[in-house]
Amino acid sequence: MLTLHRADVLLTGRGADPLPGGAVLVDGGRITAVGPYEELGARAPQARVRRWPGLLAPGLVLHGARELLEEAYHPDGQFEADALGTEPITGAAELAALGLTEARRGKSARRAAQKLLARGAVAVSGRLTVPAVRTAVARSGLELLPPAAGEGAPEGRRAVSADPFEGLADVQDAFHGVVAAGGPARFAVFAAGSLREAGSAACVATVIGGRLLHRRR
Repeated sequence: MLTLHRADVLLTGRGADPLPGGAVLVDGGRITAVGPYEELGARAPQARVRRWPGLLAPGLVLHGARELLEEAYHPDGQFEADALGTEPITGAAELAALGLTEARRGKSARRAAQKLLARGAVAVSGRLTVPAVRTAVARSGLELLPPAAGEGAPEGRRAVSADPFEGLADVQDAFHGVVAAGGPARFAVFAAGSLREAGSAACVATVIGGRLLHRRR
């Protein structure tokens, strides 16, 4: 099914010129065309149209994901908030006191993955060693990338932050690939003209493989 994603501004990649009124035509899991909305709309009048406020850009990658996904526990907000609070729990002694099973660690990673999708993330990089955590990441739709040499959470970013921009001098360093014809339908939309000012919390939609995996209500 053809879907035409139209945004106030389209930014196809790092250093690219912003395109006001830009659009992305998606067929299944691939991008078939990128350009002005009027042009793509005329080319595919049968396409379903999604109109997004703000900026459509490449999805983001969170580096050093092991700290967030395996070295922190994310409490279940519905059932554990009273006892554990809502913030991630870190520290070897604190985690040991929880008596975490592998299944529980997988559920924690699934909750963290949802936080990442809500920030526009489409991929994480790092060495994940817990099978249930790796499964949670795969099922979330996030791509797992191998760590770069010496990779960890970027200097200046809290280890358990789900913000791909935190600690980066240039937010475009968090872009994962480009938005281009023939490429994967993998991008995010932010309700702001400036990513630096609004931050990843301004994400209103995240698309991976042509599927809308996050949409702000």
